[in-house]
Amino acid sequence: MRRHVTYIALPIIVAAGFLASPSMPADANSLQNPSSEKTHMTAKQKQAQPNFSWGAPKPAAPVLHPGTAKGAGMIEQPLNAIDSVMRTMMDEDVMPGAVTLVARSGHIVQHEAYGHALKYDKEGKQVDDPVQMSEDTIFDIASLSKIFTTIAAMKLYESGKLKLDAPVADYIPEFALNGKQHVTVEQLMTHTSGFQPSLQLYKMGESREDRLQYVLQYPLENAPGTTYTYSDLNMITLGALVERISGIQLDEFVRKHITKPFNMTDTMYNPPPGLTERIAATEYQPWTDRGVIRGEVHDENAWALDGVAGHAGVFSTAKDLAKLGHMIINDGNYRGQQILKPETVEMMTSNQIPNMPGDAHGLGWEISEGWYMDALADPSAIGHTGYTGTSMVVNQNNNTIAILLTNRVHPSRDTVSTNPARRKFARQVADAIPVTIPAKSDAAWFSGYEDDANRTLTAAVDVTEQTALSFHTWYRMEEGYDTGTIEVSTDGKNWTNAGAAYTGSNSGWEAEHVQIPKGTKFIRFNYQTDTYTNGRGWYISNVKLDGESVDFKSNDWVKRTY
Repeated sequence: MRRHVTYIALPIIVAAGFLASPSMPADANSLQNPSSEKTHMTAKQKQAQPNFSWGAPKPAAPVLHPGTAKGAGMIEQPLNAIDSVMRTMMDEDVMPGAVTLVARSGHIVQHEAYGHALKYDKEGKQVDDPVQMSEDTIFDIASLSKIFTTIAAMKLYESGKLKLDAPVADYIPEFALNGKQHVTVEQLMTHTSGFQPSLQLYKMGESREDRLQYVLQYPLENAPGTTYTYSDLNMITLGALVERISGIQLDEFVRKHITKPFNMTDTMYNPPPGLTERIAATEYQPWTDRGVIRGEVHDENAWALDGVAGHAGVFSTAKDLAKLGHMIINDGNYRGQQILKPETVEMMTSNQIPNMPGDAHGLGWEISEGWYMDALADPSAIGHTGYTGTSMVVNQNNNTIAILLTNRVHPSRDTVSTNPARRKFARQVADAIPVTIPAKSDAAWFSGYEDDANRTLTAAVDVTEQTALSFHTWYRMEEGYDTGTIEVSTDGKNWTNAGAAYTGSNSGWEAEHVQIPKGTKFIRFNYQTDTYTNGRGWYISNVKLDGESVDFKSNDWVKRTY
């Protein structure tokens, strides 16, 4: 089921032409960085490099366990840099605290706690005794709860009690009211039912049953299957569907069929008071008369549904959530138990709405969302976020899990966005997964990462007749927004495209050649990005002009051995 790609070095393509001197002086702005010098690795350095590169992870272990970066096939330095990313985010008041976890092929290579689980009182002032965040801090994971609801529904699907293409009204007759008789179960999971985003359900009804009935009978905003609208009402309905078919409340179903088989002892709805000291505080909510919330679900509608709802309500830890992600990587298996069938996992993690470009969605899972997955985003990457400041990414192509849990709504939701922290965290994780450098090269040029970038790699040449530039390239760029071009100039100031442009991703290292016109004095590779979201970047290696090596220099690009 996992989408693994093996990258191989391809033969160099060389075309006839003429190169006078690759060492001619070039413009001072782009050619003065010492990083242009050839990078040599010692035997010891080569031995320290991981054996499992991007798209070619080692086989996944049956369970998660503490490991090393090298053992997981990762680079340690980018993982270590996660510390500075998190501390910078806290200094900028993005969140009071966080817990991060990174695992690859079952090896937990990074698991750290930062800042405070409880820091502020209802007035937003620091309390006398702030509570430090710990690796086992329990978080209100908000909309990550939707994944649990979907897995619960898929367990019913596997047992033959639920059909995905069946109308919801087949199982909940009153759902057919107000034009919803044709909404299918699958449309709830893909957010294509036509429901509006949400309701202030906590202001309605007198009981959990009253409020569920209000949702079940609520009209649609759009015709079923015509639009993608992320809606809590979809998952509230799906949770009610699980309860109606199984005959037990959603929290009990999840405990029996998901958290207990996984041994997820710190995952639950409505944590008991004895766990309060381990739970990260969330928001001060005077409008619900609950003070600073800690140990109760933050979401008002889930709270009004007695803390048990399809869209929110689950509390968990980074370690427990990683077990869920590792089950996906292992085709539904964890600890030797087949939690879900491999074909069920395939359905859940494949795009079920290809007719809606830009909104790729599996069953419950979001797919390749660069706005929080950043350089981990690709067609194999699934994940979800939560309003309280939580996120989870599972890159199946690399057997990699990246979990970021924060309490960014403490003491108020009126804070800066958590998305930059999510992207920078994911970027470090992606950067720790090495790219194999092709044969005949000790190192490759790497574009690096940056938002709103314009990064150039330049060489001075003297082309007296049309010739060809040959090189190997590997790239993962944000499709349609980030681009790589090859440009030529006669004066080092005015540049034209040589006819080569790249965006999106290629299948692995590929040999390319580009015609370089007569009179060219400078050649450059130009990497440009938009204001946010980076891919894994652009690599260039074995660059030759008329069969001769070219001396490139850059203030932006770096030579890399991974």
